[in-house]
Amino acid sequence: MSYQLKTKSGATEAVIDDNCGISKFYAIAHALSDKLQVIFMNQIDESETHDWDFKYKDQFLTLHYNIFEGVSILPKQTKIVKQENNTVMELAHFLEKNAF
Repeated sequence: MSYQLKTKSGATEAVIDDNCGISKFYAIAHALSDKLQVIFMNQIDESETHDWDFKYKDQFLTLHYNIFEGVSILPKQTKIVKQENNTVMELAHFLEKNAF
């Protein structure tokens, strides 16, 4: 896997895969849940997009899927702090090491 880090208005978005199906989204969610004990608190599932919010190391993040954009992780907050960006990058490295 080769992930990309995108910065939009100060927020780091880790694009895990920009060309994948929904099954990869579920596999990543399962890995985060099983290996990092992530609990998804809010799940918004629409026909083309899924946004699942979770807390990891005291940071609120979103696992995002869109049929046109693929899977990514980004901070949930609109006011971004450096710690949230660092946490996004840490999760991206974890997923890279686990072959997602």
